[in-house]
This record gives sequence, C-alpha cells and structure tokens, in this order.
Amino acid sequence: MPGYTSARPTGGTSTYEDRTSTYEDGASTYEDGARAASGARRLGRRRARRTAGLGATALALCFVLAACASEGGGTDRASGSGSSSPGTSTSSAPPPKPSVAPDAYRKALAHTLVPLDNALRAVDRAHEGGSLEAALDAAATKADAAADALQTTRTPDDAGSGNSQLATALRALGQDLKSARGQGGRCATSPRVELGTAQSPKSVEEATRALGALGYDAALRLPRTERAKHRRLANGAFLRDGSRGGLGRLTINNGTGTDAVVTLTRGRRTAFSVYVRQGSNTTIRSVDSGSYTVYFTTGEDWNGAKSSFTRECGFEKFDDKANFRTVRVSGGTQYTVLTFTLNKVLGGNASTSTVPPGEFPS
Repeated sequence: MPGYTSARPTGGTSTYEDRTSTYEDGASTYEDGARAASGARRLGRRRARRTAGLGATALALCFVLAACASEGGGTDRASGSGSSSPGTSTSSAPPPKPSVAPDAYRKALAHTLVPLDNALRAVDRAHEGGSLEAALDAAATKADAAADALQTTRTPDDAGSGNSQLATALRALGQDLKSARGQGGRCATSPRVELGTAQSPKSVEEATRALGALGYDAALRLPRTERAKHRRLANGAFLRDGSRGGLGRLTINNGTGTDAVVTLTRGRRTAFSVYVRQGSNTTIRSVDSGSYTVYFTTGEDWNGAKSSFTRECGFEKFDDKANFRTVRVSGGTQYTVLTFTLNKVLGGNASTSTVPPGEFPS
C-alpha cells in the first residue's frame, strides 16, 4: 500500500494552493500565477503518471518476488520430503548377505556332498530286494541332510542361485528315494523303474551342471535306473499245474484291459494257475472233479519272481465255487464244462470280491 499512496499527485495540489495565495496581490500576478499554476499542474500530472508507473512496476516486482519465494520454499520442502523417502527405504531393506571366498565354498560343498555321493553309490550297487530298500532309505536321509546344510551355507556372489537350486533338487530327491522303496509285497514296481520316472534326478543333474560351469564341483553319482518293463507270458501258459486226470473243462475269457492269471484252489492247495492275455481266452481240460475257488489277478508286467504283476494290479475271486463232476451214465460219461468271463458282462450271473494281495494264492 505505500507504493499506491506515493502515486497520488500531491505535489501538483500543493503547488496550486501556493499560486492561489499569490492571486491576492494583483491581477497580473494572478495571470502569471495562473499560467504558472497550469504548467505546474501539467508537470505534476506527468510526474504523477511516472510515479504511478514506477509504483505499479514496484508492485508487480513485489508480487513476482513473492511468488518466487513461495516456489522456492515449496521446492525446499519437496526436496526435503523426497530425500527422506530413499532414506526410509534403505533402512527397511535387509542387510546384504556377506560373500565368501570361492575356495571356502568349494570346501563346504565337498564336505556336504561327499556323504550323499557315497550313499547314492551304495544304491547303485545294491541288488533288488531288502538290500536295495535299505540303501534307498540311507540315501534319502543323506539327501535331506545335504539339502539342510546347503540352505545355511554361505556362498560367493555368483553361486547363490545355483546353491539354492541344488538344495531344492536334493530335497525332492530325498522324497523320491523314499517313494521308490515302495511298500514291498506284490504289485511292487522295481525301485529303479520308479526312479527312472522321477523328475528329481534330472533336477539334480541340472543344478550340479550349473555350479560346475562356475567352477564349483558338485558332481554326484546318481543311481542307475531302469525303464518300465512289459513282461508277459504266452496265452494259456501254466504257471503251476498239478495232476489233472478228470474230464472237466474250464474256459476263461479275458475281456479286461490287462493280462490276467487265473488260479484254482481246492482248500489251501493250488490246483493250477494259467496266464490269459487281454482280449483272449483259453481252455483248461482234464479238470478233476471237486469244488474249486477261482482267483484271478490282473495287471501289467508280470514279475515271475514275485508271482505278480508290477503295475495296475487287481486281486479278486469269484464268490461262487466252481463245481466239477464226472459221472458215468448209461451209454457214456457226463462231465462239467464251465466258462468264466473275467470282465463284467450283461446278463452275467457270477459276482466277484476284492482279495487282499497277501491272501492271494501263490
């Protein structure tokens, strides 16, 4: 507001009052004074305009400076706020994991993997059966221990990812070694076949190769595996055959999707067992008179050593006995002819029940 007050033409007004007081002394003086007053007023107006212009310029400059000061203060505040954000982010981040010398990591890696490598070699040497199952259990334990150790091992900067990858793969290998052991008994796939279908051995190989490419030896001797087998006997081949001297006749139709072995027992004794391929039939002749229980097992890959299939196994028996009779009649001999169909058929009159594998006759 002081700038606005200074722009008023107060100088012109005061000059006019002085010249008016001179008017009282004489008319000529009045004229001169009037002309002088008129010039003074014009001069005063010009000065007032210049003063007003300067005042307006000063006022505009004041506003510009005020705006700059406001923007400068905002910038300072924004700058302060911006600088505090990175500081907060940095303080909340976890401290970097300290690196370790490559040679020290190589020693730690060897110390961790050598016991596992020895256990895996034992699996490779073991024979099918109890020896192999015991070796699998031991190797699974060593794989879990190695995975635990790797998860806490300090690594060089370039080995962190590969170390974590190997730890994860070894954890999965331990689980697959346990699963390959199976439950034993009948319908047990070979552990080597199970390992051949597992993904973890391949993952271990990939992880060890990745570390090896960086100069860290993590090689492991993984146990040998086998492909799934498809062992079959000829259709109608006998697995067991007792003395048969009767006249009875038994025909077996196998309409299931897998091969089958049919076994007839009398009491606790096995009379005979015969192999019937899927989609085929076979006939057993000279069946002795008597009452038989008819068992059948179905599946894939016949393991003769265990007298069982190794995959997709099923164990059943017919609920009704198979009764064979041979009698002499006038003019000849009458004997029994039976047909058993293993798959369910429309209008069939024979029911079946599931049998525990351990109760199935050998």
